[in-house]
Amino acid sequence: MPDVVDMLQGLPPAITPGPAGSDIVAADVARGRRALARRRRHRLAGAAGAGTAAAVAVVLAVTSTPHPAARPTRPVAKSPAMHPALVTLAARITKTAGPQPGNASLQIVTQTVGGKLMQVYYGLYTNSGQLYSGDDKKTLIRAVARHENQADGTDFLEVAAARYTATGSLATARVRMVNATPNDFFGSLAVRKKIWAAGAKARNRILREKGIKTPLKLPVGKVLTDEINNSLWTNSTDALNWAGGNPKIRAGVLRLLSTIPAVTVTHSTTGGLPTLTITAGPAVFGGSGEEVLTVSATTGLPVKSVSTAPGVPAGVETYRVSRVTLTSIKAGKF
Repeated sequence: MPDVVDMLQGLPPAITPGPAGSDIVAADVARGRRALARRRRHRLAGAAGAGTAAAVAVVLAVTSTPHPAARPTRPVAKSPAMHPALVTLAARITKTAGPQPGNASLQIVTQTVGGKLMQVYYGLYTNSGQLYSGDDKKTLIRAVARHENQADGTDFLEVAAARYTATGSLATARVRMVNATPNDFFGSLAVRKKIWAAGAKARNRILREKGIKTPLKLPVGKVLTDEINNSLWTNSTDALNWAGGNPKIRAGVLRLLSTIPAVTVTHSTTGGLPTLTITAGPAVFGGSGEEVLTVSATTGLPVKSVSTAPGVPAGVETYRVSRVTLTSIKAGKF
């Protein structure tokens, strides 16, 4: 059966607002997201940043509307690849990818913070766009048996954007991936100012609740560019998390990450095998902290991710990714 996103990749995606405000962590957990890692990846890292991010999310979820920039047919500024190693690997993956076994991608993630085991996460993303999760084999099997689908529009749009990017325009792909979550990044300055003003009350209320006294300013110039690149990094790696068993998704994510200036790529070895170490520097995270993603240099499969931020213990995730069938999951054969 072909992926739903495969059949719809030519259609302009709708913008589906994601979680916002104080509900963002609860929504992440409910959807099976590794909420701690996702918050640490956000550009506004740290205690103050978490509140600021929530405030901005409230404004965007309440006031943002779909805009033409999300459509793959609209001309956008050229965004050339900057990291040849990622582009080369993406091309190799696309060229050699044949029919995929199974009908779902399974990712088993072990997460530690400061060297302490926090959780083991089982995530199953099906070809038809369903997301099931569990803390172990038993709870994953139960989630599938009970049809506890946790996917939402954001997951769908992130995966669809990654799939499009495997062979599509990089400039258009960047817009599609960023627009998988609510934003006003690609609107005119006048429109963005209007949205910013409309959300002032909600934004200021959350800032007060978080004890943040410094008022936020509308992102423009380099700050806006960094915000866009943060969303690009976060949404792309989310797609890799959920659907990384599919080579088209991996190829698309690698091409997208290749366009971020604050990313560096080095050849490395992990467990005796060749890997690529992809580092998103401080510019992607508001000037502090970084995230280091390690992928196989032959398949692009994620191997490990390390997140750091000032004053916060390092978060480490290790991945085991495979293609499976729902039948095998139900039977416990994985």
